[in-house]
Amino acid sequence: MGARWRFALAVVVLAALMTGPFLLTGAMVWADASEEARDALRALAERWLPLGGVTTVAGFALGIALLSRLFRHYVQGLLRMAEGLDVLRRANPGFRVPEEGPREVVTLAQAINRLADERDRLLAELDTRVREARHAVEEERNRLAALMAQLAEAVIVCNAEGRILLYNEAARRLAQSFGDSATVAASGWIGLGRSIHALLDPDLVAHVFESLEVMLEQGEVRPSMQVVTATPAGALVRVRVSPIAGEAAKEQISGYVLMLEDVTDQIEREASRNELLFELTEGNRAAIANIRLAAEMLHLPDVDEAMRARFRAVIAREVEAVSTRLDVASRAFADALRARWPLEPMRGADLLHAAAAYLKRRLDVVLELEILDEELWFEADHFSLLQALAFLAGRLVEDYGVPMLRLRLSGDDRLVYLDLVWSGGSLSNEIVTGWELEPLGLGGTRSPLTLRDVLDRHGAAMWFDREKARHRAFVRLALPRKQSVRLPPSATPAVPALEEGRPEFYDFDLFAWSDKATALEDRSLAELSYTVFDTETTGLDPSGGDEIIQIGATRIVNGRLLKHESFEQLIDPRRPLDPASIAVHHITPEMLEGQPTIEEVLPAFHRFAQDTVLVAHNAAFDMRFLQLKEEKLGVRFDQPVLDTLLLAAFLLPNQEHSLEALAHYFGVRVLGRHTALGDALVTAEIFLKMIPLLAEKGVVTLRQAREASQQTYYARLRY
Repeated sequence: MGARWRFALAVVVLAALMTGPFLLTGAMVWADASEEARDALRALAERWLPLGGVTTVAGFALGIALLSRLFRHYVQGLLRMAEGLDVLRRANPGFRVPEEGPREVVTLAQAINRLADERDRLLAELDTRVREARHAVEEERNRLAALMAQLAEAVIVCNAEGRILLYNEAARRLAQSFGDSATVAASGWIGLGRSIHALLDPDLVAHVFESLEVMLEQGEVRPSMQVVTATPAGALVRVRVSPIAGEAAKEQISGYVLMLEDVTDQIEREASRNELLFELTEGNRAAIANIRLAAEMLHLPDVDEAMRARFRAVIAREVEAVSTRLDVASRAFADALRARWPLEPMRGADLLHAAAAYLKRRLDVVLELEILDEELWFEADHFSLLQALAFLAGRLVEDYGVPMLRLRLSGDDRLVYLDLVWSGGSLSNEIVTGWELEPLGLGGTRSPLTLRDVLDRHGAAMWFDREKARHRAFVRLALPRKQSVRLPPSATPAVPALEEGRPEFYDFDLFAWSDKATALEDRSLAELSYTVFDTETTGLDPSGGDEIIQIGATRIVNGRLLKHESFEQLIDPRRPLDPASIAVHHITPEMLEGQPTIEEVLPAFHRFAQDTVLVAHNAAFDMRFLQLKEEKLGVRFDQPVLDTLLLAAFLLPNQEHSLEALAHYFGVRVLGRHTALGDALVTAEIFLKMIPLLAEKGVVTLRQAREASQQTYYARLRY
């Protein structure tokens, strides 16, 4: 039975004790009295009963006041003290039980606070010893942090599931350029615990990871791959990937290191260089013809000296012009020539296995492999060559109805042949040549590269031919052959002593995170990833037309608050602001002029919050604003939602549940109150403090937290 029900029962008992004996005695006297005695009793009652009733009510009120005081100090006071003990023990070590109430309660609170002080002293000694023991580990981590910070290249480390567990500042800056809007906060492309698929094409990632696994199984000492891919904004990024071997089994890949570089400018410079080289060729053609003609005329015996002088002048002038063109080109594109990246060595058999797996997932066709030489090597940009094979296979299957394809690998001393072989169906070299000018693509996907781009990059040729004896036809890609090379493992370079620093973006515990874990509802609260958010609005009536004017959010991953991974954006509501709301959040109409609209901001926030549980204080209010925009903008916030207001009511039913009160209670410093990001950060820290308290009450999983929230009074509020 709850405390309030016990108080109500005590009031009923008090009423019974005060009126019961009088009523029982009166009933007994009335039953035993004669008629004359009863008339006398009626006369006495009419005279004295009002006074007795008033006296009884006054005594009853005095009894209730005394009982209420005792209940407040000795029942509710002890309950508040018990809640404070839970907070002190699991959430806020600096919290102290208020020393208020009767002397006995104050004495108990003082004893509890003395125990807390002694506990803090022992914990401080323990922390000192732990810090000393971890000093060596900290030094190694700080060296890694300093090294990562000084790298100009963008570096990302992910686990075997593709979840990001480390990235540096260069990677964060590169990811910001992936967005397609310069006005909206660039968020959601990269973050701890996020999938690498938000940055890179999932097909490309799967191809690279599968290829590295094959290389490792075949005995490669330090396998790595390099590919070029396009970002959503149209930039070209070169990605070099190396696997991380697990400790239990060296052949087991536990993660990957990715180094990314924006090569858009390099490719554009190379295209400009090629254009200039063509221009130089055509531009110098006339000059060279003039020089040749003048030189031939000089050898004729009947040419006089004046004419010879004119021919010599022509030669000098044209040579000077050619020399000038060459000098300009050399200076303009020296850097571009140096910036050209080498193609990576690859075994032909590995490419065919990868191509077969790639095509089986995308085409309804029977595939066979025919590898005539396992040790045929060539230099390749792996993914673009794979896309070229997929494009050709797609054209054969989709345009010509080829039911079965054979991928054949053969070669000679100079060339490696990659063949797509089928029975029947004839093509012409004109058709094949026409394919070279089309953008690569399969199943609705498109690449900025054409087949001719891929062939030129590899120094390759392509043609159609037939095997008349077998009634088969094939399209052949011929690439320059490279002899296989086995490089000895290089010695690990010594790490120089670097200045100490802390890594900004890392969480190595994510190595153990798998997408194959239990269902989200049954996952532990401590394991989930959260987006903690808050909104500021034009007013308090979302259904009445009020709009969001600011969204702020931060992330919690693996039990850590990632303040550097935040989302904050002002929004133009295209409607007036309520003066009462301005007095709260201090956002003026002038501050919103020129800001993006909700149509631009909400999809960006949706991307930032994807694959996470949403958390807010009084979440029903904020979620109502988001839900009213879902249908119009084509986004849906369908992930689970937790509300710190409801959780606080469940954990601390005898406390105040405002954000300020909870922050004070949990020892959370409040900065930027009534700004969206400031409130989100405070809410996130409060939520982290709540998790161990929820565990104490048996609330461990997301499902249990949502069920506990629905038990509270606040869960009935609607907006």
